[in-house]
Amino acid sequence: MLSYGFLSTHPPTRCGLATFNCALAAQLTADGTRGGIVRVTDRGDDLRAGPGVVHTWSSRTQAGWRDAAAALNAFDVAVVQHEYGIYPGVDGEDVLPLLRRLTVPSIVVLHTVLRRPSVRQKSLLEQIVTAAGAVVTMTDTARDRLLVGYTVRPDKVTVIPHGAVDHARVPADRRTRPHLLTWGLIGPGKGIEWSLRALARLQDLDPTPTYTVAGRTHPKVVEHQGEAYRAGLHRLGAQLGIAHAVEYQDVYHDQPALGRLIRSADVVVLPYDSREQVTSGVLIEAVAAGVPVVATAFPHAVELLTGGPGLVVPHQDPAALADAIRRILTEPGLGARLAGRVRPLAADLHWPAVAARYGALAERLVAARQPAVSAALA
Repeated sequence: MLSYGFLSTHPPTRCGLATFNCALAAQLTADGTRGGIVRVTDRGDDLRAGPGVVHTWSSRTQAGWRDAAAALNAFDVAVVQHEYGIYPGVDGEDVLPLLRRLTVPSIVVLHTVLRRPSVRQKSLLEQIVTAAGAVVTMTDTARDRLLVGYTVRPDKVTVIPHGAVDHARVPADRRTRPHLLTWGLIGPGKGIEWSLRALARLQDLDPTPTYTVAGRTHPKVVEHQGEAYRAGLHRLGAQLGIAHAVEYQDVYHDQPALGRLIRSADVVVLPYDSREQVTSGVLIEAVAAGVPVVATAFPHAVELLTGGPGLVVPHQDPAALADAIRRILTEPGLGARLAGRVRPLAADLHWPAVAARYGALAERLVAARQPAVSAALA
């Protein structure tokens, strides 16, 4: 069995990459396979080594990539999560010398592929792909964007979907009133203000819907802006006269609690402002749970929901958002038809299937490397 070293943010850090990496690492090592986390943090005082963490790379450590690379080289394969903002250096450039220092095959998982990168961002990502053994995108949209907009070798790029916990097995706890849900880390760009305006347009329904916004404010938002965004949402709800119908759960749900919350929803609403988002873990979780989704036209939603288990609406358009939600809540059979469209997809989206594809990719990299190593030693 291969052993895996993982480079990423990781709990107790709370962000999408940390959640993704934790789930992937747990699945790839579930059968006793050896694994270890090299945790990236931008807090100099946050050097706690949680379960499975073999090394912590602090952005405040000069040339910390050297020790991080050494820790990853103790495993057979390195799995590296990539976002421009998590590694030290301009645009996270310090991940590049780390990749070049690795003596083991590497899989780089691209969580963002920008449509209009800066010259520096484009060059950096092209060099990262060159240095990597293989690159994973989580949607066809991201792969196409990478191949069209960047100079990379197509044979290095593999599409493996974002994994999802199998919440569909959690009993649906239906409520007496229609239940709308948005969850995840909260901050500007989440678009919750558009959902509130949409909810105000649905007050003629009987019974009127309730709306849950679950999740803490993103740590980086808190650091720079405090709770100004959340406070603004409270003010807007009061101005619209729908504050009584909105519940803010300022907590980070564990998987069992999150599963129950998702399954209690009639509609998951993803009103994001971003036009760049090629991967959304929240979207995958909602779809895999069999809950109809209404989302703005960010790339991952367009790819997954068009003709599939949800409805796509224009950005920053509360009227369109309200109309789509109204259809699902009132049009006979629509919600069931949308939920039913996920069944052919669900098995491929759950973490065991996703991790198996990472395992197969790792095995191919190691197998391809062995003849080259043998030839070099001959």
